This record gives sequence, C-alpha cells and structure tokens, in this order.
Amino acid sequence: MQPRKRTVWILLCLFMLTLVAVSPVQAEQVEVEAESYVLMDADSGKVLLAKNEHKRLPPASMTKLMTMILAAQDLEEGKVSVKDKVITSEEAWKMGGSQIYLEPGEEMTFEDMMIAIAVGSANDASVAVAEHLEGTHKNFVDRMNKQAKMLGLKNTHFVNSYGLPAENHYTSAYDMAVMARYALQYTKILEYCSIKEYNLRQGEFKLFNTNKLLWWYEGTDGFKTGWTNEAKYCLTATAKRDGLRLIGAVMASPKQHGNHRDMMKLFNYGFAKYAYKSFFSRGSVCGVVQVGKGIGDSVEVIAEDDVGAIVEKGQEKKITTEKRLQNYVNAPVEKGQKLGEMRVYDDGNLVKEVNLVAASDVPKGGFLKEILKMLAETYLL
Repeated sequence: MQPRKRTVWILLCLFMLTLVAVSPVQAEQVEVEAESYVLMDADSGKVLLAKNEHKRLPPASMTKLMTMILAAQDLEEGKVSVKDKVITSEEAWKMGGSQIYLEPGEEMTFEDMMIAIAVGSANDASVAVAEHLEGTHKNFVDRMNKQAKMLGLKNTHFVNSYGLPAENHYTSAYDMAVMARYALQYTKILEYCSIKEYNLRQGEFKLFNTNKLLWWYEGTDGFKTGWTNEAKYCLTATAKRDGLRLIGAVMASPKQHGNHRDMMKLFNYGFAKYAYKSFFSRGSVCGVVQVGKGIGDSVEVIAEDDVGAIVEKGQEKKITTEKRLQNYVNAPVEKGQKLGEMRVYDDGNLVKEVNLVAASDVPKGGFLKEILKMLAETYLL
C-alpha cells in the first residue's frame, strides 16, 4: 500500500472510531436552533437526546415552574386551599413584564393566581403567591433553592420567583427537565398548565396560554415558556402519546416561536423512534393476597405506578416483567401497604420496580370471626 493511501486509510479508521465512541445521545442530533436542549423519557428520566444540556443559562419565565411546584406542594399538604384569598402587596403591584395588572390590596383566589402564573405567566401573581406562602418573596426564593438542592439540580440558582433577568439567576436544560419530571406528580400543575384560555375578574381580563404547543402539537399538556432579551426564547414542555410521555427543554432559541418549533422537532424525534410498552397502569389490579385472621379472606393488590418501560420501536419483546407477591399475610392490612413488587426488565436488565400495594383495608376479624371460619371449614369437610 502506498504511503499516501495508507495515511488516508488510517485517518478514515480514526474518524470511524471517533464516531463509534460518541454516545447515541450525542451522535444523533436534530436540526434544533436552540443553544441548549434535552429530550427526556418522563417515566425513567433517561435522556434520549441532548446538546449543552448542563450549560447554565437564564431561564426567563420557565422559573415559574419551580414556583408552581412549591405552591402545588402546599396545596397537597393542606397548608393552603384553592379558595384562599391572596392579597396583592405593593411589591407584587410594582412588577413589570408579563402581568395581570394586580392592584395593591386586590384580592384573588389562590387558584386564580396559580392559573395566572401557569397560563398568563404573570410576574405579579408569582410574587403574590410567594408572599402568601412564605411571608416574604425572599423567604420563598430561599425555599426554591432548597428544593433545587433536594432535586439534585447542580446548575440551578434562583434569585426571584418569576424569571426577570438577575445576576446569578440561572438553570440548565437538563435541570429544567428534571423539574418538569418532578412536577408531573402534582396533578394541579398539569391541570393549570393545560388551560388554553381563561377568564379572570368575571371575564373582564382574558388569559391566553403562552405555550402554543397546546394548539399546535397533539398530546401536549404542559409546562412553561420563557422569553427575555437575555434568555431569548425558551420552553419546557411535556407531551404524551400512546402511553409514552416525553419531556423537553429548549433554551436560548434565537427566533420568535423558535422555542415551539425546536420542541416539536424534539418530540417528533422521540415519538417516531420510541414507544412505551405497558403491562399495567397505575391503580390496576395485579393480583390477590390471602389474608388470615381478618374480616375478609383476601385483598386485591394494585400497582402503585405504571408498569412498563420505554423501548425503541421494534424492540418491544425485550421488555419483560416479573411479579413478586406475598402468598399470605395476617390482618390487619392497611390500604396502601406494600405486599409485593413488579419488576420491569429491558433485555434482562432491571429498569424499574413498582410496588404492589393493598387496594383496601382488611381489619382483624376477632374471636367470633375465627370461630365462624372454623365452623365453616369443618362443615365443608
């Protein structure tokens, strides 16, 4: 082989080896203009596609996703109710940017304030909710940062609850996707974020959702857009089709609606390449466990979460399950008590474990119950 041809051959081999060494997430890209993005499977948290996903960038109004998370937490824990009256402070009234033009002293229900944040991206409502929950806006921001640490977000720091430009206020596409995945456990967030239009103040003020994917992309039901001159066009979104839920985050898309176009490209890629193989949905009955010394002789067990896994289309046979269930348990049995688990495997590798829990209470039967049971068994014999 001539020296020149040998050199070309060696360079070609090195180039091919470089391609092999690149991970699938890095090697497969779509034509996305955003500076940073990530596409994630909501069920497992697996990253399907990414670019500069850990780069720290200003999130603009995507910040409000964390604001909604904390508000939803307090709703679920009963610390606040949807009918609570939230009073607008002067600090909230002073907010610029996207707003619902709250007046000092104006009262609005907590739910309307939340919808104003989710649908209209209202900065003034964000401050009003923050103060209602934690007394001061600063206290609320401190809580936002504590929550970020609890979620393991390494490239996130908040300075305010609404996302206007501020020094040291940043996040990453990956961290936004993790936030979104966490937010999915709160049904109120999806409920509010999926509202396309909403009438405030008895219809005097109409809100239109800033997330245009609700109109443009089938299956979209969340979450939050963002825009400032500094952040450019951003979007954290989720969509679900045929059991497969995807999460995407795009940051610093340079053109108007570029965040929406970029997200649709990511979702198109995900739904074209992947499927979700489902065995049982959350709450489905997965078996029966015999119960001793109870008022009932058995209890149904249900799946605590969806039982299934994401898989590349055409590879569905690789996803299998294994059920591990107690044969017998003595009463009392409490609703939600773990009685087994369902394991999900991808080509033999464990990818998910779902608890199987009691669907109802089974109290102890007492002495009389045991006597009647013994008599019944004797009669049958």
